[in-house]
Amino acid sequence: MSKSEFHRIRRLPPYVFAEVNAMKAKARAAGRDIIDLGMGNPDQPTPQHIVDKLVETVRDGRTHRYSTSRGIPGLRRALAGYYARRFDVRLDPEAEVCVTLGSKEGLANLAQAITAPGDTILTPNPSYPIHPYGFIIAGAAIRHVELAPGRDLIRDLARSAEHSVPAPTAMILNFPSNPTALQVDRDFYREAVALAKSRGMFILSDIAYAEIYFDTPPPSILEVEGAFDCAVEFSSLSKTYSMPGWRIGFAAGNRELVAALTRIKSYLDYGAFTPIQVAATAALNGPQDCVEAARTLYRERRDILIDGLAKAGWAVPRPTATMFAWAPLPEPCREMGSLAFAKLLLEEADVAVSPGIGFGEYGDGHVRLALVENKHRLRQAVRNIRAFLAKRGVQAAKLAEPVA
Repeated sequence: MSKSEFHRIRRLPPYVFAEVNAMKAKARAAGRDIIDLGMGNPDQPTPQHIVDKLVETVRDGRTHRYSTSRGIPGLRRALAGYYARRFDVRLDPEAEVCVTLGSKEGLANLAQAITAPGDTILTPNPSYPIHPYGFIIAGAAIRHVELAPGRDLIRDLARSAEHSVPAPTAMILNFPSNPTALQVDRDFYREAVALAKSRGMFILSDIAYAEIYFDTPPPSILEVEGAFDCAVEFSSLSKTYSMPGWRIGFAAGNRELVAALTRIKSYLDYGAFTPIQVAATAALNGPQDCVEAARTLYRERRDILIDGLAKAGWAVPRPTATMFAWAPLPEPCREMGSLAFAKLLLEEADVAVSPGIGFGEYGDGHVRLALVENKHRLRQAVRNIRAFLAKRGVQAAKLAEPVA
């Protein structure tokens, strides 16, 4: 049997980002300085007090043994404490919280736990790839619902639910959104919960970017009355505390869903390394000035990039949250599509971005720009892009004359 015959592998399309990543690696091997705005990989070190707690804990040999797949009690209590402080939501750490190896692992494993072959799942598109593909791997069929400014997502989800056969069993939400950076309010979540309960659906909500915001703090779906009847929420410490490589996150909410995730994880893993869980507890319970510092840093980077691109003739919406900008392709490049544009930008401007098609077909008119390079390199990226656009006839914005 060849690999091409494996059923679950056949259901996965070629990884769009692999083409750009291969080009990036080749360019770097040739000595070119590539400014990487592609992967959302925080570049700042994890705050020192979190690292110190890891080092302190790892010196105790008793922590080197198997951990607990659903998370150590102290971390589950800390996660419940975070929800109480941030959202005024009360969680039972014993029944309504499960620690995960990042939000990605939690989403994928819950999909395995609750999905029967042929189930239908509603997923906004464009979306973070694990949202649809976690369910595709589990054997589900996906109904893609376009996510874009100005569209009524609840109405579109309701229409898709009405016309789906079989009726959908779950829907995915992700706000602030990766890749679009769109946000929603509590009224949206109230409508989503009402829709889910009327259709007998579960909701899987991903709030990995809830602490990277520049204006109003994003809400949690669990703040809404009735949400615990149907919703589970996933998040991660990766972006909030610059801990992407630590692989630590959580699920919280509906007891049935948390129990299902806990049960399947008990067969698959022994949980994150105990010192990582202890350090994560220190992150949640400790000083939070590092979180505000991260917001300030991303805000400054956002403004440098968005203002610089505007002056270069490329109008990109200013995100109000996340570490991404969702950029419509410049006018002269719109016909080529996002993958060809990303390749050309890398080849001619030494700037790597994520093609929107990698997040779903409705993303093909955009690229995602990650705010993961320092200010100096972002300014260099803007200069490179400005020259790239000028060659295609894009006029740089004229600056106002200084007042004498």
